[in-house]
Amino acid sequence: MTIGELRDRLESRQVLIYFAAVGIAAIVAMLISGTERLEPAINPALALMLFVTFLQVPMASLQKAFRNGRFFGALLAVNFIAVPVLVAVIIQFAPPDPLIRLGVLLVLLCPCIDYVVTFSHLGRADARLLLAATPVLLIAQMLLLPLWLGLLLGMDAARLVHAEPFLHAFVWLIAIPLALAVLCQIWASRSSAGARATGILGILPVPATAAVLFIVIAAVVPQLGPALTAVIGVVPLYIVFAAIAPLVGWTVARVSRLDAAAGRAVAFSGATRNSLVVLPLALAVPGAIPLLPAVIVTQTLVELVASLVYIRVMPRLGAMGDRV
Repeated sequence: MTIGELRDRLESRQVLIYFAAVGIAAIVAMLISGTERLEPAINPALALMLFVTFLQVPMASLQKAFRNGRFFGALLAVNFIAVPVLVAVIIQFAPPDPLIRLGVLLVLLCPCIDYVVTFSHLGRADARLLLAATPVLLIAQMLLLPLWLGLLLGMDAARLVHAEPFLHAFVWLIAIPLALAVLCQIWASRSSAGARATGILGILPVPATAAVLFIVIAAVVPQLGPALTAVIGVVPLYIVFAAIAPLVGWTVARVSRLDAAAGRAVAFSGATRNSLVVLPLALAVPGAIPLLPAVIVTQTLVELVASLVYIRVMPRLGAMGDRV
């Protein structure tokens, strides 16, 4: 089997792989004590996942995406204006505990930059545009999240989130993986050995994402017991968000007169959140465990199920939009 064939097989089965990783991690966490000690491995696993994700973004595609002003405008408007307004309404129905509300806001205010590309591709969206936009989305959310937390939580509660974890996340999860990806692409363009190495690394996005899901679930499941009441309280909020957010994204895309595939990409981005990347930020909050990890990972589980629905519904939504 060639590297390309293996990559295609992994990509075609990635949804099953992700659910398998979550299920196996949950079983392992219930049968083996001490899996919460995997927490320190979350950041290195995320860095690897983001590096191989960025590696799939050709610099030419990134430049092309920047030139697509309508797509970029719609994408940023959905994720950093429309979705925060939706979240501002939803948070009014959250439990009053500041830590629970902080967890809900952390996860719902940050757009996904990893497996959303996978799900958007399966849902007949323009995944290339979305993939090219991932560095911008990640940088923008890190810059704007403190602002939205201050507005929606109040400055006292917003002070629970310190600048240092954000700077640490920017350096280790954005700057270094992105720089390494650029260097690898330059190497690949100038050397056959670099091209082969980059081709091999191209196999890793699906396994790396599955590894992150496994580590996160295995580390957090042992902490769910004491936070069960909080988890039950936030599940309806996540379901409401999952139902409304893609419609918000699609509406903005249609107003922006994007084609159907680009519109689906915006809808997927609006609906899919960045739980895996914000988790390390949440763990840095004083007194975060067990509430914050439980609240954030619960959103991941709801979202994975919702994404299966999106994959089937989004193409139909686009078809209806095209007939209007």
